[in-house]
Amino acid sequence: MAALAWLLIPVAAAVVAALWGSWAARNRKAGDVSELAGYAKFREAMERSDSGAGSA
Repeated sequence: MAALAWLLIPVAAAVVAALWGSWAARNRKAGDVSELAGYAKFREAMERSDSGAGSA
């Protein structure tokens, strides 16, 4: 029975590692679209803004 327990420990660790690996490699492209749109808005706002530091 002890040999079976020693066999189940690495098998359980492999299952947990496979589950974590599939979770870590999941598709996360849904959030990128809104983040890229926000970055584009930020760039446009920075290009439009005039700080007035150059004119005295």
